[in-house]
Amino acid sequence: MIAYRPATPADGTELAKVAARSFTEAFGTLYRPADLAAFLDQAFGADGLPSQLDDPAFRVHVATDSGRIVGFAKLGPVAFPGDWPADAIELYQLYVLGSHHGDGVGPALMAWAIDYARSIGRSQMILSVYVDNHRARRFYERRGFEEIGRYTFMVGEQEDDDRIMRLML
Repeated sequence: MIAYRPATPADGTELAKVAARSFTEAFGTLYRPADLAAFLDQAFGADGLPSQLDDPAFRVHVATDSGRIVGFAKLGPVAFPGDWPADAIELYQLYVLGSHHGDGVGPALMAWAIDYARSIGRSQMILSVYVDNHRARRFYERRGFEEIGRYTFMVGEQEDDDRIMRLML
């Protein structure tokens, strides 16, 4: 049975492993090993995701199955270049292990993210999605997100073409 709860600093190591595994499952074949390793270390290493679990600027919510993390959503201040409203929030990651696709984990985490953003008075949620991640793009579009721009997402030294999407809350 899937359960949901806020992440804690004690989740850091397991959460980082789940994040790296989920990213690699989805995109690992697109990158040179060195670029993938550099990105995973930067995003999910000790100075990445685990360090944000006790940072009040970020909120992470996890999905667990039999006590093990199988997915998560991370919200925080908008980091994309540009002039963003102070009351905007960014959905940095919404990751679910492939073994739990279709179990309702993604929709439940998205519902949490939207509810949380609204509860703290945010006006819009911003995210980026890889241009060829059609499944994720459809998922976000079904929830009302609209494409508003482009973003160069770096994985190591490789540039990816992402789309910035926004949901007005």
